[in-house]
Amino acid sequence: MKAQDEINFNRISKAINYIQANFKNQPSLEEIAEEVNLSPFHFQRLFKDWAGTTPKRFLQYISISYAKKLLQENDKTLFDTAVETGFSGSSRLHDLFISVEGMTPGEYKNGGENLKINYSYSATPFGNILTASTDKGICHIAFYDDEFAAFAILKSKFPAANYQQCETLEHQNVLQIFHKDWTEISQIKLHLKGTDFQLKVWEALLKIPTGKLSTYGILANKINQPNASRAVGTAVGSNPVAFLIPCHRVIQTSGALGGYHWGTDRKMAMIGWEASLADTLQHQDK
Repeated sequence: MKAQDEINFNRISKAINYIQANFKNQPSLEEIAEEVNLSPFHFQRLFKDWAGTTPKRFLQYISISYAKKLLQENDKTLFDTAVETGFSGSSRLHDLFISVEGMTPGEYKNGGENLKINYSYSATPFGNILTASTDKGICHIAFYDDEFAAFAILKSKFPAANYQQCETLEHQNVLQIFHKDWTEISQIKLHLKGTDFQLKVWEALLKIPTGKLSTYGILANKINQPNASRAVGTAVGSNPVAFLIPCHRVIQTSGALGGYHWGTDRKMAMIGWEASLADTLQHQDK
């Protein structure tokens, strides 16, 4: 490691430790920058280059992680949680949860209480899938080997929701993506929760054409975060709707397949199937 790189690494490490130790005080950018003897502007750029996110966003992640632990304690109210996390009131905690988690702190605390989720099991060319939806759209698609284990994973996300095994029209539309030209399929609505960053990555994935591939670096550039390839990879791996959001179309810059939550053999089969489908459609247009 070059001397300057080592200095920068130590500065960012010190800043991260400072944020983790002082998040309840919600330190400002200026306060953190002063701790590592840099100007706020220079520190902001350096931190984003090394950590893949801004100091403010990192502070938010630390804060919300702590708040989520408190909310899991039955005797903690939203106001108590907000104050103990370092906020002046529950409104700021509410805004933070909406920004980072895509749900209110109350919704997180009650585990999806009063939320109705329909789910169904289906077969596809690449294995069995569990599909789930709310009245707002598809919220979960996962390949599985064991039905009970697959449902347990779904239920762990919203433990207090009301579940009904029912194949809805949205579920039927999802199955069509395995058999038809996607341009002929009715629009499928999604009901996803994720950070702003995750949602941007998932939106970028949806723009990769059938039969084409991308890399983590290209995706990072697409969302104007060229130094966040590793964070992009994490967001790709947390995709909540398998195949529909095509995370399988992302490979390493070297050309290697890279990892896949549901197995590299399945990923390879999907890529080959889509390439064949795209080639067939191309010849039909000629």
